[in-house]
Amino acid sequence: MGGRQIRPARVYQTVSEELNHRILGSSTSNPPPWYNVMTSVPPAETLVRTLPPHRWSSNPKATKPKNLFRPQRIGYLEDKLRSTFYKDHPWELARPRVILELDGKDYQQCDWSKGLQQKGRSVVQRQMWLMTNEKMGKRKAYDMTRREFYRIRQEEQIEKRVAIEEARHVGAYFGKTRIDVAHHLEDREFENWKIWAGKETEKQEARRNTEVESFGVEEEDPEVEAEAAPEAAVVP
Repeated sequence: MGGRQIRPARVYQTVSEELNHRILGSSTSNPPPWYNVMTSVPPAETLVRTLPPHRWSSNPKATKPKNLFRPQRIGYLEDKLRSTFYKDHPWELARPRVILELDGKDYQQCDWSKGLQQKGRSVVQRQMWLMTNEKMGKRKAYDMTRREFYRIRQEEQIEKRVAIEEARHVGAYFGKTRIDVAHHLEDREFENWKIWAGKETEKQEARRNTEVESFGVEEEDPEVEAEAAPEAAVVP
């Protein structure tokens, strides 16, 4: 018998049947310690695990015996909207975020008709508010929320640029930005790599030239060289 046994064991009924039947005529089997307890105090509910209620469309794979008692996947609309937004705007994940322990009811406690601090989570909540209250479609609400998000980001960049220009006008000095420092480090590593690559290329070229020059040259026997050396010394 293959597969998992999902039928109820019916332990109490099975033991009762065994106790009612005599063994070898007169002898009977002793009941287990828990039998009298279950007889006097039966369980309040069935011990058989029922199937979870189906709240989504039926999935043929979920009805297999190995998946009957597997917890169902919990999914929310915010998850899909959030994945879509961060897929289109991956650099938003690099912005610093304030992580607070919330109760998950911001959509009820906040006024999303105007929005809050612009970040990925606020964009998703604003899109959900438009879909729920303004009865907009998913794509239309997403486009409208993106336009608002881009406009606010542009205003923030303009404010920062103006503040820097005003500060420089009165004599403030700003060092290198993070991007400039990153470019400098990248250029330095690239120059070091070029020097290392040039040395490795010269070594390979020298090794290749040595192999070409020594190709086909027969090595002389050292004993023959030793015998020829005294003869050359005797000749005047």
